[in-house]
Amino acid sequence: MRIGLLSDSHGVLDEAVFTYFAECDEVWHAGDFGSLDVLDALQEFKPVRGVYGNIDGGPLRGALPPDLLWDCEGVQIYMTHAGGYPGNYDPRAKKALLQHRPDLFICGHSHILRVMRDSTLGLLHMNPGACGSHGWHTVRTLLRFTAGSGKISGVEAIELGPRARRRVSVAR
Repeated sequence: MRIGLLSDSHGVLDEAVFTYFAECDEVWHAGDFGSLDVLDALQEFKPVRGVYGNIDGGPLRGALPPDLLWDCEGVQIYMTHAGGYPGNYDPRAKKALLQHRPDLFICGHSHILRVMRDSTLGLLHMNPGACGSHGWHTVRTLLRFTAGSGKISGVEAIELGPRARRRVSVAR
């Protein structure tokens, strides 16, 4: 299964997201959608799995959970918004990681793109960075990868360009 992963859109989706994720089977969003319009646009495009983030208000918190745990093609996945990274996990996320022992841990929040192994917990950590225009990041980023036969492969980091390059409405 081909996956498009994004986070921290903060109410803005670049049209390029739809181009880069055209071949994907699902889109996963690791929180801070910023508006229901972003969720709606993604859901009209592909099946979406997502969690709400710290900036997401009542409507998004009503539509999305704070955490997701599921199996995708034999890969056990745990996703939350603010999770940290190997060696510096958020205490809440670390408790869930120790309890559930996923193969893949996905979070957002930091606006820093990271893909790294945690040999201590035996998992792969992914943070797609931030695809929106709000925040301190300088480049808007996404991740694309394949889940199959119990493995993650073909991980691609995608740069959408500078944070302030352009703002695109989510109306389609």
